[in-house]
Amino acid sequence: MVEYLIFLAISTASFALFALGLNLQWGFTGLINFGHIAFMTLGAYTTVLLSLKGVPLLISTLVGGIVAALLGLIIGFATLRLREDYLAIVTIGTGELIRLVVNNQELPVGNSWVSGAFGVQSYPIPFSTQPSLFLRLVMIGLLTLLAAVTFFTLWRWIRTAQRLRAADSSQRLSSNQEFASRLGVGILLAVLAAAIYISGVIGLYNYNPKAGLMLVLLLVLAVVFWRLEILVRSPWGRILKAIREDEEIPKALGKNVFWYKLQSLMLGGAIAGIAGAFFAWQLGAIYPDNFQPQLTFDTWIMVILGGSGNNIGTILGAVIFFAYDAITREVLPRIVPLDEARLGAFRIMVIGLILMVLMIWRPQGILGKKEELTLGK
Repeated sequence: MVEYLIFLAISTASFALFALGLNLQWGFTGLINFGHIAFMTLGAYTTVLLSLKGVPLLISTLVGGIVAALLGLIIGFATLRLREDYLAIVTIGTGELIRLVVNNQELPVGNSWVSGAFGVQSYPIPFSTQPSLFLRLVMIGLLTLLAAVTFFTLWRWIRTAQRLRAADSSQRLSSNQEFASRLGVGILLAVLAAAIYISGVIGLYNYNPKAGLMLVLLLVLAVVFWRLEILVRSPWGRILKAIREDEEIPKALGKNVFWYKLQSLMLGGAIAGIAGAFFAWQLGAIYPDNFQPQLTFDTWIMVILGGSGNNIGTILGAVIFFAYDAITREVLPRIVPLDEARLGAFRIMVIGLILMVLMIWRPQGILGKKEELTLGK
């Protein structure tokens, strides 16, 4: 159970990081990017190929993020002056183009060139060897600090909604709904954080390399989330929201809308590239077929489900998506008498139905704000 929880934590956190990049592009800037997987592909391959050349993992990961950002620069110059529907078509084509190029070209794997169709294996992974007892205790201390910060952040987030409910009597109904949703989500995330913390402590003490990877990933996710929250509340973030609502208004105020869109696309791409490195480390071997367009649309489900334009909602969407995936894999075979292929299609149908119901009942997502709704504009 400990190993399975660590696996789920890594999967959820890596795609939460990936989804945060998409949420910056779509939820805050209104850019319809259906080729987000291209950034993850470049980030993953750049990181593992450089690490096989002897480059330290930290530098390899940073270079992977920079290469993904440069892809965003190229895509931005080519597409950001297009209308939304054309932008969506070009980006999904770019995602497939990157995957097919990787599949059909020879790659510099170590000291030799290998066909991309054969994949890349046996590359370095963070903390793959057992550290000393002192270092393991330091890692447990970092995990404890991260858990404490998480609990405090959730408590303050719920407390803010409670204060707003007490202060604004004219909007009592909406304030009560906001407080109830934050309380429910906060309790859910706190329980999950406690389960991950306990599993992480056990996995780090009786050392499991995946537990070390989980700790690094959670630290990166926390830092990215923290900086994004500061950015989207800054004047830069307010301009992105203005572009999302009506880009003619910031243009009239003298803002370079194209440049702000380009920054959002590059930053979101860099975050996705770093997520690609963790995705590759979790798999242990990467192949072009690991980066299918379906991953982009799964990430769109996470963003829309949690509430676009809300970073906590994006993380919640990732948690719900992987919880649904894990539960249905275990429960559905006992209820629905179908073979594996049909069962997989049935699971996709069910989550599609859930998403349709959500779009009718709460189109802004679980934590999204209806007055900031971008979908359908």
